[in-house]
Amino acid sequence: MTQQNQIDREGQDQRLKERMQRIQHKIIILSGKGGVGKTTVSVNLAYKLALDGKKVGILDVDIHGPNIAKMLGLEGQMLQASQEGIEPVSVLPNLKAVSIAMLFKDADQPIIWRGPLKMNAIKQFLSDVVWGDLDYLIIDSPPGTGDEPLSACQLIPDISGAVVLTTPQDVSILDARKSVQFARSINVPVLGIIENMSGLVCPHCQKTIDLFGRGGGQKAALDLKVPFLGQLPMDPDIVKQSDSGKPFVASHKDHVTNQNMDSIVMKIMEGIKS
Repeated sequence: MTQQNQIDREGQDQRLKERMQRIQHKIIILSGKGGVGKTTVSVNLAYKLALDGKKVGILDVDIHGPNIAKMLGLEGQMLQASQEGIEPVSVLPNLKAVSIAMLFKDADQPIIWRGPLKMNAIKQFLSDVVWGDLDYLIIDSPPGTGDEPLSACQLIPDISGAVVLTTPQDVSILDARKSVQFARSINVPVLGIIENMSGLVCPHCQKTIDLFGRGGGQKAALDLKVPFLGQLPMDPDIVKQSDSGKPFVASHKDHVTNQNMDSIVMKIMEGIKS
């Protein structure tokens, strides 16, 4: 490494530290496997916190399958540079978002990167994005325990904790347990487990069908001695809202899912304070 490279790296490390010091709570969302609704929950969690008056950022570190922009209705919007750094895209006056998808005009363009490139991109998002003063930064990571979640957890100083997402079936629970152990192995506090897709809400009669079973996430939390944050049902309206770029919590205030999300937010906030 040349002397100039060393100086550049030290400068980036210092910027990262200074940016993160202005963010009170940094929470990473983990899942052991794909398809459990992690991005949907991340988006609605961030939106719910913003609606409650918190200053929030959401960072998409899923390099190969970034969906934050789609679910927030930000498709086509690009990140811009300023003298201070990379400017995040505003969703609400108190909600900002950053995703690798906001660097490419072609939504179909794949990101064909190996580990070092992915780590460098995540580090740049943390060090060069002008987040400003935030109450919460929600980090949406890809499934598993690979480069992206590991890089984010190791790069962020004083990370507040991890929320692990699962669905009720055994194969998802098995991988969720690995996510809990992953967080523990790198000294990241586990704020709890959310059981997503816990029952299907019938669009006709509004009754709940236990399509994938129920209670697996709660049992895993009990076995692993971590908090159980709550259950979120599978609902066709949530899918429709996500595809249209409108977070569910913004328009279904009296729905059981919104009420459950309220409870989950409260438990996460209590877990951070304890």
